[in-house]
Parts: sequence; structure tokens; C-alpha cells
Amino acid sequence: MTRVLAVRLDNDGDVLLAGPAVRALAPSADSLDMLVSPAGQAAARLLPGVSDVLVADVPWSGYAPAPADASRLQALVALLAERHYDRCTVFTSFHQSPLPMALIARMAGIGYVAATSVDYPGSLLDVRHQRPEGLHEVEAALDLVRATGVTPPADDDGRLALRRPLPPVPALVPAGPYVVVHPGASVPARAMTPDHARAIVAALRAAGWPVVVTGGPSERELAAVVAGPTEAASRPAAGPAAPARVIDLAGRTDLAELAAVLDGAACVVVGNTGPAHLAAAVGTPVVSLFSPVVPAGRWAPYGVPSVVLGDQQAPCRGSRARECPVPGHPCLTGVPPEDVVAAVDSLAGSPSSPVPPGGGKSRRAFVPSPAPAPTDPVHSTAEVPA
Repeated sequence: MTRVLAVRLDNDGDVLLAGPAVRALAPSADSLDMLVSPAGQAAARLLPGVSDVLVADVPWSGYAPAPADASRLQALVALLAERHYDRCTVFTSFHQSPLPMALIARMAGIGYVAATSVDYPGSLLDVRHQRPEGLHEVEAALDLVRATGVTPPADDDGRLALRRPLPPVPALVPAGPYVVVHPGASVPARAMTPDHARAIVAALRAAGWPVVVTGGPSERELAAVVAGPTEAASRPAAGPAAPARVIDLAGRTDLAELAAVLDGAACVVVGNTGPAHLAAAVGTPVVSLFSPVVPAGRWAPYGVPSVVLGDQQAPCRGSRARECPVPGHPCLTGVPPEDVVAAVDSLAGSPSSPVPPGGGKSRRAFVPSPAPAPTDPVHSTAEVPA
């Protein structure tokens, strides 16, 4: 029995971008597990081809990394050792080092480790992949898989995908075509400002689009500002009510439920953050308000119709800044709300005549070969003890 470990220690969006590479690895193994951070575990459970999800909070990755703790790292080594993996492939972004994880894998007795590495790896890597210039993060991960000698299945188009079926959308979501606006981001420099996002929502509403504002539990205050007064906020708990023109769903969905909301949307307006990639994974067109702190060519929505807006030559270009270094966040606030509406209309049609399913968007229920991926979410999760 061949057991393979795929590693992507970052946020949900990064895990989703590794999805096509994980699917490519899955047919070469009897069992493929994925090691992720706490911030990426919800996305890992949605990926086709993943048998089990392991969770570890490591000190070399994440927006606010955990402190280096010898006992926790030893627990991670023990967890991997008891599972007897034959191979490990470490996926990282272009600016990250895979070598700390490669060392953990070696200490756990994994005999074959592959990763993309600029730094000299010593004996830590069996495959030291060199990333070609100009590749999107999805393509770079697939290129690493090919470097290990694994050929992606011929029937896999390499786009993002999720396990199906998704859960039902919340009852508050409009039955007809709607646009989702997701104003927040895990990295502040990549998010819209509240006032700008509110103006975008107002412009979409004036153009006739019902709008659903989404966000995580920590973004409820932001979403309330962006959505403004909504019928949903004052709607009675029971009984019929007219659909609200703006629905605030922030904090009311988990990741799978958010995917269902995005799946039903005509278009999604979002910054460079996880829900942009979640929208791509369900085949929904994306208007990306993209801050150039990282290159759009590497991180833009992949494999779906999209429009990238924002000044890609702004002074923050390529800085990887977490907080906007330019007063006023002009790379994004300089985008007129009317331009966002025009981009939505170009991808989704008009509110009265939206592009039908299969026209502007393609809902995907990918099943990798040779065996069908389970449609039930991955429930079994091993976690490194605190």
C-alpha cells in the first residue's frame, strides 16, 4: 500500500490552489493525506482526492505563526512516523522555503521528499524542483508534481474543483441571479476599504443587481458597514418576507456553505483572498480587485472568466506588504464603482438577462481517475496536540 502525504501549510485559498496538484498525485497512491495549518483545514476537507486531513500549527508559516515549541514539533514528527508515509510532496508559495517541513518529514522516516526550493537543501530533498518563471501558483504546483515523475490524469483539466454535493444555500439568499461582494481579506493590504466596498454595493444595487455580502465571523462589523441597512437585519424569524436587495451573510456560513453561496452567484466581487479561489473552484466568474503587493500573474482567479481591476503599477507593487504602505489604498480605491459594475455585466450579463449556467460559468463536479472521489466531506482529522 502506497501512502502519500501532500503538505500545504497556509490559508484556505492557498490550499485550494494546490487542489489540482493534489488531484494529480492521488491516482499514484493508495492513500493520500494532506497536512495543513488550522487556517487551511476547511478547504482541505473540500478537495477531491484527499483521504484524510492532518492539522499542525507550525512556526515557519502563516500570518501570525505559532511560537517554536519543541514538544509540538516532536508530536508532529511522531504523528507522521506512525502513519508510515512512503512519499511526501511539500507545496509552497514562490517566496516560502519548504526545508523546515522537509526536515520534519525526514525525522519522521519518510524516504522520499519533493519540493520547490531556491535554497540548497542538502540531503533533505530527493527532488529539488526549480520553478519556471511566469507560472501561476496552480501551474507551479502541477509542475512540481510532474518533476516527481507523476503525470496528471488525461481527463483532468487542471482547474480548481470541490467535492460535491455542496450544502444548501441559506434561506436568505435570493432565488434569482445575484452578485456576491466579499470585502475582507486575511491580509489587510489585499482588502477593499469599507467605504469603497460600500460604494460598490450601492452601485451594483442601483444597476439592479441583488447583492449578497459575505465574510467570516471576524468580519461582521465590516460587512455591516458595507451592506448598510438591510431587510435581512430586521426580518422576522418566521413567516414570508420580500427578498432583500442586500443580504448580509457575514459570519453565517462555514466554508462549504460559502462555496454553495458562491456557486449560485452570477459573479463574485472580491480581493485577492481565499473566497476568490473558492469562487473559481465552483466555476463562478470573478471581478478581482487585486492589490499588486503580490503578482496578479501568480495569484489571480484561475480557470474561470475574470476581470482584474486595480493599479498593478502602484508603488506597493511586489512589496508583499501586509498593511497598505500607501495612504488611502489608492491601488484599489482608485477603481470607480461604475467600473466594477461594468466588469460584472461583462462577465454575467445584466440583472434582467444574466448569462445562463454554462455560458459565463461552468459548475464543476470533478471526479479524478481511476476511482471516483468520495462525495462526502473528509471527517477524520488528526491534529498535533497542544
